[in-house]
Amino acid sequence: MKTIGQVVAITAAGPILQAARHKSPAFRISLAQWSVRQLHRDGSVPAIEFPAYTRKTFGIEAVEYVNQFFPRGDGLLAFVNELRQRCDDQGVKSLLIMCDGEGHLGDPDKNARLQAVKNHRKWLKAAAALDCHSIRVNAHSEGTYNEQLNLAADGLERLSSLAEPFGLNVIVENHGGLSSNGEWLEAVIKKVGLPNCGALPDFGNFGDNDRYGATERLMPYAKGVSAKSHDFDAEGNETGTDYFRMIPIVLRSGYKGHIGIEYEGNDLPPEEGIRATQRLLERCRDAWDEKKH
Repeated sequence: MKTIGQVVAITAAGPILQAARHKSPAFRISLAQWSVRQLHRDGSVPAIEFPAYTRKTFGIEAVEYVNQFFPRGDGLLAFVNELRQRCDDQGVKSLLIMCDGEGHLGDPDKNARLQAVKNHRKWLKAAAALDCHSIRVNAHSEGTYNEQLNLAADGLERLSSLAEPFGLNVIVENHGGLSSNGEWLEAVIKKVGLPNCGALPDFGNFGDNDRYGATERLMPYAKGVSAKSHDFDAEGNETGTDYFRMIPIVLRSGYKGHIGIEYEGNDLPPEEGIRATQRLLERCRDAWDEKKH
């Protein structure tokens, strides 16, 4: 027979345990479309089916698109409208569109730079229609360190101003050239000085630079994070990036967004590589939660 004190103690503990079970995760996982590029190219997963495929295959409910898998010209609007409907039907959230091949936002030629800004407008419209929070762009330029800094900042400021009425962010990935230098990219974003201009740190794209220090430098401006993966050891750890070191850097910054899987390896088939990255991120999340609690 339980005493009143025992009953009160058990009853009081119930909501605490229930709250712990329903506590929000330290981060949520999304899937970058680039991870399934082989499946798009061989026709096994049509691009229009990417959101449904992501949820059904991996249980992931947020996606990041790549513009090269969208049609161009007159077919773009119909594709985006159909894609939005499919996302709504499947309960999948669209986060961003990664934009390539639209010119250099830091082009030394002003006319070319302005054209690059203009070329991105259709992706702002597509991202807004999909209810994304951002488009991801590149900051390629030419010239000296400071010349490229000023040119890239000019193009990004123009594009970020164009994105503001759409309610969208313009986020820059470390994606080769000086953009893979965290100090340079931070200086560019600071020079732009607009709240909707930020970063998309990619774990695997810092070249010979210190990826951990560069990520820590960029996290205050991050509006997305790309968990790049290539190869895994026997314990399931990524061989190029220590995720158990990198994920705490991301979380200590106060970042609350998704971390996107971007599997780019060749040894594992796409689905296996994605699952390996997903398991690793979940292990890192569990380790963080255990340390915090």
